[in-house]
Amino acid sequence: MIRISLIAALALATAATPALAQRAASPAQAPSLGAPSAQDWRTPNPDDVMVIDTNKGVVFVELSPAIAPTHVERIKTLTRQGFYDGRSFFRVIDVFMAQTGDPLDSGAGGSELPDMTAEFTFRRGASDPFVVVSDSGSSQTGFVGVVPVMTQSPMLMAMTADNKITAWPLFCPGVAGMARGSEENSANSQFFLMRQAYPSLERRYTGFGRVVAGLEVVRALKVGEPVSPPQDVMVRARMLADIPGAVRPTLRVVDTAGPWFAAQVAQMRAEDGADFSACNLKIPSEVK
Repeated sequence: MIRISLIAALALATAATPALAQRAASPAQAPSLGAPSAQDWRTPNPDDVMVIDTNKGVVFVELSPAIAPTHVERIKTLTRQGFYDGRSFFRVIDVFMAQTGDPLDSGAGGSELPDMTAEFTFRRGASDPFVVVSDSGSSQTGFVGVVPVMTQSPMLMAMTADNKITAWPLFCPGVAGMARGSEENSANSQFFLMRQAYPSLERRYTGFGRVVAGLEVVRALKVGEPVSPPQDVMVRARMLADIPGAVRPTLRVVDTAGPWFAAQVAQMRAEDGADFSACNLKIPSEVK
């Protein structure tokens, strides 16, 4: 069974999507904000960071249990089983995504674990961490950690039984999503890493995290649909917490709730005006 219908999503993209992808592919607009200070950095929970060693370099993906708890747990389980070691990036589309995680390296396989119920959206309450970067009145855009998210207006919270509103991740560059077949509840082991922004995936695929370091590696993977041999591979995938302390990389990421990021938002909103997009905001990281 084909485990992903992303090609159909590609065909269904809106007319505005190519322009957005082109913008995201242009050189990064480096905000003239100076270097982040000590208070701007945070250290991710190592149990929520997937470290992917590829033949092109290392990719660090911070997982988001708040957005897709079931899918995050599946990624952790398969990573710790060694399931992803040696898996190829068998479908890589230039202005779209890089797909992997299939033991058949074809798009037709999965793990022996059961398929999962979709987590296309999640519920956000007033006390849940959320950094607002834009508010249209009817909706808000912001960040849950490093993941860009859109939500209903918080004014609706008082009208819902659980006092929460619906939210969903935006498929910006670096966002990690779960592949699936034509059935919504068919995600299993395959996942993809966004090379560019692709809004047509929103509320149709489960986003479970984001690349915080190594996006240039994802964008350097050999393109093909499918990729003809030789294919780029995940040589090894581990959770950061499982790497022995003596050789464990030290990762820190700019806090989207901090002052440096807030200043970047203000600057980009002033520069971009009506074209402002959360996908164009940068989240610096350091790996040592």
